[in-house]
Amino acid sequence: MLTPIRFEDLDWTQWTPQERATLLFVRRDGHVLLIRKKRGLGAGKINGPGGRLDPGETPLECAIREVQEELLITPTHVQPRGELAFQFVDGYALFVYVFSAEGCEGEPQETDEAVPIWTQLDAVPFDEMWADDRFWFSHMLSNRFFRGQFLFDGETLLGHTLEVETIDG
Repeated sequence: MLTPIRFEDLDWTQWTPQERATLLFVRRDGHVLLIRKKRGLGAGKINGPGGRLDPGETPLECAIREVQEELLITPTHVQPRGELAFQFVDGYALFVYVFSAEGCEGEPQETDEAVPIWTQLDAVPFDEMWADDRFWFSHMLSNRFFRGQFLFDGETLLGHTLEVETIDG
């Protein structure tokens, strides 16, 4: 049996992720491109395309590759927007680099990993997304860089912190 974890008991200065991953959100004409995940962590939820870094791969390379694999498009004008640390009470620890893109080459297509969903910026379906998205998503859309730490028990958010700074771009 696992010892209960409380957010305030975590020492984020000593925290180390088991895996690193990316999320990339394409924006175009007042919409943001989301996906309904078909498999893996968060299957069934709506999120952005992304996935785990391959050995030797930079976060930017990973973000672009994952969008190409999941939606068969290439994002353009990609910019870093945030960094998120996720600790799960079962011991899993994940660090995520968040990017946005101002367009893409091609039209998104459904694959065995994801169903593309163009969503109006004022109609993001947070009730079908991970609970942390409500805290940082608007900052990503407003070109503000953010750093957050989140503690989850399964899909339940137990606690978080978020720092935000304004950036150009």
